[in-house]
Amino acid sequence: MHGEYKVPGGKLVVVDLDEVHGRIANFRLAGDFFLEPDSALEAIDGAINGLPVDADSATLAAAIRASLPQDAVLLGFTPEAVGTAIRRSIGNAKSWRDYDWQLLHPGPLEPALHLALDEVLTEEVGAGRRPPTLRIWEWQTSAVVIGSFQSLKNEVDLANAEKFGVQVVRRISGGGAMFMEAGSVVTYSLYAPGDLVRGMSFAESYAYLDEWVLTALQSLGIDAFYQPLNDITSPKGKIGGAAQKRLGGGAVLHHVTMSYDMDGAKMVQVLRIGREKLSDKGTASAAKRVDPLRSQTGLPRTAIIDRMKDTFTFLYGATPGDITPDELVRAEELVRTKFATPEWLARVP
Repeated sequence: MHGEYKVPGGKLVVVDLDEVHGRIANFRLAGDFFLEPDSALEAIDGAINGLPVDADSATLAAAIRASLPQDAVLLGFTPEAVGTAIRRSIGNAKSWRDYDWQLLHPGPLEPALHLALDEVLTEEVGAGRRPPTLRIWEWQTSAVVIGSFQSLKNEVDLANAEKFGVQVVRRISGGGAMFMEAGSVVTYSLYAPGDLVRGMSFAESYAYLDEWVLTALQSLGIDAFYQPLNDITSPKGKIGGAAQKRLGGGAVLHHVTMSYDMDGAKMVQVLRIGREKLSDKGTASAAKRVDPLRSQTGLPRTAIIDRMKDTFTFLYGATPGDITPDELVRAEELVRTKFATPEWLARVP
């Protein structure tokens, strides 16, 4: 069995092993990490050999830590990363390059249609009717997108949302509310087979699925990094946040919104949670909690998106594609029967 795990912001961990009578045998660790002293590599191999093949990542990591010399130094990886690579090898996990990715970047769409497309395209990937896909969003109108389990009245000032022409919609993934203004955010969705993140915890999969965008932002001079559980940030402030949903077909929906520009005063008038978080600092501090991409790069939004698309294509390979007529029809029907209904919006009043 062979498994690989690229540590977000770190090095590649590679493992090879056999299974003999339900136990791990002939375990070999490799990678481009740094490890001192040399004898630590043999100690890690010995610690894993003989463990049950169904041992979880925490058990594997604990065995590695117990085996390390007192003066051991691990750079670019951790015992947990080795445990993840082992679980991925036993589960026959796939890597990005095992798939033929498609890249979608359609024109502006209504907020509810964006959310419906997320559900439809994830189901299509899970059913094998669509290849794994990256979709870049364009917003037709401003919106607040609340998480699947959030209380509508606790999160949004509906009177102010109407006043500013901001549509309020609810997505299928969890997490917090996001304030979107057309042309002021960068939003994307990944529709990936579950095998891509097999053997990873939810926390690990968040960082793993967004590593490519960190690479893109860093190439633009932004010191971007991942802050668990689901924030993309920088020393100057938060850039954006991610959310996930695993659907029955085995596919993973992973979507991210990053701030390109923002109106902090308007945000805290529409989002109630913003007022509570900032009550001790005042509305003027809203913009300081989020440092948008525009202020960090000075680049047009389109230039940032182009760099993201180029980076993804270079790292993983991707061909341009389109939403199919059937997918669009199904999404429009979902808007009518679910995402645009008062029942869905107020499922948690």
